[in-house]
Amino acid sequence: MTELIILYVLLNHDLTMYSVSKRIKENFLAYTNPSFGAIKPALVRLEKQGCITSSRIMSDGGKLSVFYSITKDGEKYLRRLLLAPMTQNPLQFLSDARIKLSCISVLDSDAAEEVYFDIKSNALLHKVNAEKILEDEYTPLTPNQRIVLDNAVCEYNNFISMVEGLEKNNAGNS
Repeated sequence: MTELIILYVLLNHDLTMYSVSKRIKENFLAYTNPSFGAIKPALVRLEKQGCITSSRIMSDGGKLSVFYSITKDGEKYLRRLLLAPMTQNPLQFLSDARIKLSCISVLDSDAAEEVYFDIKSNALLHKVNAEKILEDEYTPLTPNQRIVLDNAVCEYNNFISMVEGLEKNNAGNS
């Protein structure tokens, strides 16, 4: 997801690594907070793949700054990342889904519909899995486990409702 959010923040602006990190925090801090140790290697990978370019510019004060720009191939790669199937790992799912939903505006209406469907399907699957554990009389659960699972079911219900609202908005804008 780090590559996806880097490409997204570079869509409209050429940015330094510091500015990329700052823009990510401004837009995505509620779901993710990649460190410079994650951003730098992602920038290197993206540049090697031809998704971004870098240019070195000397400031008036004599400091060298490296600015990154997204390429046409980078824009295509961003769309491919958005359309990639969601993770099956429930621990990562909500964070990744929120990031994709936040960046979905770069897709056309039909492609966005695919992403909404994938996210909603996976959210339903994770919700059903949590409900099955709660309903299984042979699975011993502590009170804390039961509360956490109940909360997960509620969270997935709310998340699914949100995605359905976004889907309706997307359908109305096409």
